[in-house]
Amino acid sequence: MAEITAGMVKELRERTGLGMMDCKKALVEADGNLEQAIEDLRKASGLKAAKKAGRTAAEGIVMAKVADDSSYAVMIEVNSETDFVARDDNFLAFARNILDTAFTKKESSVEAINAGGVEAAREALVQKIGENISLRRIQILQSSEGAVGAYVHSNNRIAVLVQLKGGDAVLARDIAMHIAASNPLVVRAADLSQDLLEKEREIYTAQAAESGKPADIVAKMVEGRVRKYVAEVTLLDQQFVKDPELTISALVKKAGADVVSFVRYEVGEGIEKEVVDFAEEVKAQAAAAKQ
Repeated sequence: MAEITAGMVKELRERTGLGMMDCKKALVEADGNLEQAIEDLRKASGLKAAKKAGRTAAEGIVMAKVADDSSYAVMIEVNSETDFVARDDNFLAFARNILDTAFTKKESSVEAINAGGVEAAREALVQKIGENISLRRIQILQSSEGAVGAYVHSNNRIAVLVQLKGGDAVLARDIAMHIAASNPLVVRAADLSQDLLEKEREIYTAQAAESGKPADIVAKMVEGRVRKYVAEVTLLDQQFVKDPELTISALVKKAGADVVSFVRYEVGEGIEKEVVDFAEEVKAQAAAAKQ
């Protein structure tokens, strides 16, 4: 049996919004498997979805730069240990230098950029500010038949690149802004993996079964929820944030364009931070629950 730590309980609480004791019980039953615990909680409680892992992970910024002719764009993520350093002028200048270098060289390899002198600058900056700093990732999109656009949210924590076939820079940026806000998983429904859809179908089936309705009605309920889920996570099916009367599909069709691909960066996503010991909080809440 896996040890269930306070940190594991805390993370599950943050991702589901459910109570501490429910989370601890789910982790025990899942033998410490966080993703399995989330699935079990969704089936048992009707929880719609869990927040993505890593949303409170590393600090830092994302940046993007688009060519004047909109033929290509570059996006980077540079991490720091604290948000305070991420706002430091020296840190920002370091990140801008990386962006300009990657843009000029059209280089998406972190290793190649580091080898080109960035590593020495990084080490000097680490010595100066006293925090670890790292270039985490670089993304380049190019288009010879349309436009590439970028959008960076004002706090530099979310950035998006969009590649269009047809269209122009304005349309590409509008769609990038929409993606920053709506966070779709794929461009079109056909891009969704069958494994993901089957997992969602399984969860919805478990939830619908609690209704006590006949099997044929439950089946219709499940398929309706799956269709709704697909529309929610598919870019072309989403309602445009600037004009909810239009779907993204209708928007690009109106412009004689199509979305080829997109990439969305969010600072720290998927990076695990050092777990803080919240044992005393757990003990206190556990004691209160027994009273």
